[in-house]
Amino acid sequence: MASQCLIKSYAAPPFYKNGYLVACADTKEALLIDPGDEVEEIARIADAHRWSVKYIVLTHAHVDHISGVGFAKERYQVPIYLHKDDLPLYQGLPQQGQWVGIALDPPPPVDHFLAEGDLLRWGNLQAEVIHTPGHTPGGVCLKIGEVLMAGDTLFAGSIGRTDLPGGDYDALIESIKTRLLVLPDPTRVFSGHGPETTIGQERRTNPFLQ
Repeated sequence: MASQCLIKSYAAPPFYKNGYLVACADTKEALLIDPGDEVEEIARIADAHRWSVKYIVLTHAHVDHISGVGFAKERYQVPIYLHKDDLPLYQGLPQQGQWVGIALDPPPPVDHFLAEGDLLRWGNLQAEVIHTPGHTPGGVCLKIGEVLMAGDTLFAGSIGRTDLPGGDYDALIESIKTRLLVLPDPTRVFSGHGPETTIGQERRTNPFLQ
């Protein structure tokens, strides 16, 4: 499966959050993950590769991960997926924008709620939903073969912050240790911010997990 998985990302100011496209090499169907300020560039990348976006999936509902969801929904007319525990954050997008000095419209409705163990299928790929509360109550990661789309749960050398409303440090550490570090060491980790890493690298060197 991993050999058929094509991943493109882009980060834009002010948050420099990674937005992702995960495409099936065989069918050119793609998953759009966490559309934020980079969403127009991500759309250009999809167009350049002639990828067809099938779902918009949100790993959580902080402003930097959802500020572009309205653009993405209007452009692609595909379902939006989010864990129900992050719905209050999602619906509060305009208020989140005010906190960081950005005017944002209310987001479009969520079409489907993600739950632990759900499988999303597109092309010849599938993503397993792993609920990892801590950064937010409804934070999720997506396991796609030997790839983990980790949102803001786990970073290269760090972990998601827990000082924002709904954050819980103990829950985050529990999520990482019991849900993510059980994955094979070679698992490639693509996070919401920063560079790619692996589960093995974070198990060995991440100072928050020792």
